[in-house]
Parts: sequence; structure tokens; C-alpha cells
Amino acid sequence: MANHKSALKRIRSNEKRRVLNRYQHKTTRNAIKKLREITDAKEAQKMLPSVVSMIDKLAKKNVIHSNKAGNLKSQLTKHVAAL
Repeated sequence: MANHKSALKRIRSNEKRRVLNRYQHKTTRNAIKKLREITDAKEAQKMLPSVVSMIDKLAKKNVIHSNKAGNLKSQLTKHVAAL
């Protein structure tokens, strides 16, 4: 176990971030799945900006790699355009 106060605080803050990152990542993945299942073009176009925003936030916080974020956004945009 850690001996320094700062190390103990770091352990606590890391755990908080880990839980929050997991929640946000899972929520985004569910939103992506939901968007891919939608068959109505208008509904998909309405949902796309919010999903793209979620992906951008994950990339900004380094929860996912920026290239992966770009690939996901590209795939989703192509999917919505094809509807």
C-alpha cells in the first residue's frame, strides 16, 4: 500500500476517473449500437450529432484513440447517409 498522502489521493482519484470513464464509454457504445439499428433516416440524422459529440468527448479525454474516434464518426456518417 502507498505511504504518501499524495499517492493515496492519486489512488482515490484514479478510481473515480476509471468508473466515470467506463460509464461514459459504455453509454457511448450503446448509443452507437442504437444509431446503427435505426432504419428511419430523419431519426438517425437527429441522433447523429449527439453520438458524434459523445465520441469526440471520449477522444478528447483519451478514453479512446483519436483515430478510432475518426473511424467511428466516418462509419456512422456513411451509415446515416445511406439510409
